[in-house]
Amino acid sequence: MKIKKVLAREILDSRGNPTLEVDLHTKRFITRAMVPSGASTGIHEALELRDKQKRYLGKGVQQAVRNIAQINKKIKGMDCRKQTKIDQAMIKLDNTENKRKLGANAILGVSMAVCRAGAMSKGLALYEYIAGLYGNKKPVLPKPFFNIINGGKHAGNQLAIQEFMISPKLNKFQDNLRAGSEIYHTLKKILEKNYGKSAINVGDEGGFAPNLKKTEDALNLIKTAITKAGYHNKVNLAMDCAASEFYHQGKYKIDGKSLDKKQLLNHYLSLIKKHRIYSIEDPFDQEDFIGFGWLREKSNIQVVGDDLTVTNIHRIARAIKLGSCNCLLLKVNQIGTITEALAAAHLAMSKKWKVMVSHRSGETEDPFIADLAVGIGASQIKSGAPCRSERLSKYNQLLRIEEEIKK
Repeated sequence: MKIKKVLAREILDSRGNPTLEVDLHTKRFITRAMVPSGASTGIHEALELRDKQKRYLGKGVQQAVRNIAQINKKIKGMDCRKQTKIDQAMIKLDNTENKRKLGANAILGVSMAVCRAGAMSKGLALYEYIAGLYGNKKPVLPKPFFNIINGGKHAGNQLAIQEFMISPKLNKFQDNLRAGSEIYHTLKKILEKNYGKSAINVGDEGGFAPNLKKTEDALNLIKTAITKAGYHNKVNLAMDCAASEFYHQGKYKIDGKSLDKKQLLNHYLSLIKKHRIYSIEDPFDQEDFIGFGWLREKSNIQVVGDDLTVTNIHRIARAIKLGSCNCLLLKVNQIGTITEALAAAHLAMSKKWKVMVSHRSGETEDPFIADLAVGIGASQIKSGAPCRSERLSKYNQLLRIEEEIKK
């Protein structure tokens, strides 16, 4: 099971920007992994290495590809089943606090390929192998969160909130996927009828990007679609605010207003009460651990840390200490290795937090996170709308896993 060589190439992600694809060779097989990329990124994320030269408008990843040669030299001959040992070797080789030397994108591509190789070497499905790494004896299917209306950095409209999501509450994943799809297509018809064909253009994650101005406009449209599709009281509403993106000099610019932190809190509390919102992600600036805690204390909803926690155990520990959240958004490319991502999930779950495994806005057809969510027993996953193949590759993989687990 020794690693013979690791190679990488520059490919394009779902936004048409370069990212890495990594191939890992053993004597018996080759595994492959593709690295996602974010648009709305936290300042504390591990560094995604970009060339910043003329080609691809500065977004090339040729240096990260070249850095794979250093990684190859370091891990060649190591046992692909030793995930932690290999990940730690790459972290030591980089030897920076945010993986800026080799690039988190280079390191992650190798880490994911190693994980697949470990699974293949043991004849296990990827989710089963990850469950073994994590110490999870009962893989479960997560509830999907579908981003069906886009705003913020994911769209070209005036909505400050980045994602408006639905999460069906049915028992089977296949039924939740069907509900998500039916609501999505019902919403499409409503938008086209009321706002014209331009309203059904989609954003980076497959959600519609109608020219709406206020948060409540989006919520009301979604609630109408849920009812018309026949799923009244069977679906949770959720929002990813990505509030750092509309925060400037102590004020939050949202719904045509400039609000301070307490005013924004009251705005959220009003929305929660009126629309029965289940989950809110990144409600305040990415440095505001206290603000997150206010929302958690003043409501009974799920408060999700993303830009606040960036899948980093040190920031998660701080959020736990300050009572900031009760759910972790888990993004493997925020931290750069599978080992560190599993450690982040362990810490969160040990404090009774929920975990929501997440895609990025710049995605690939690699369904890795579907297996990751099942393997660690995460209760939730978000991979965008039930639209666009880079999103559906994850949801379709979960259908296959559900079929397998039922056997």
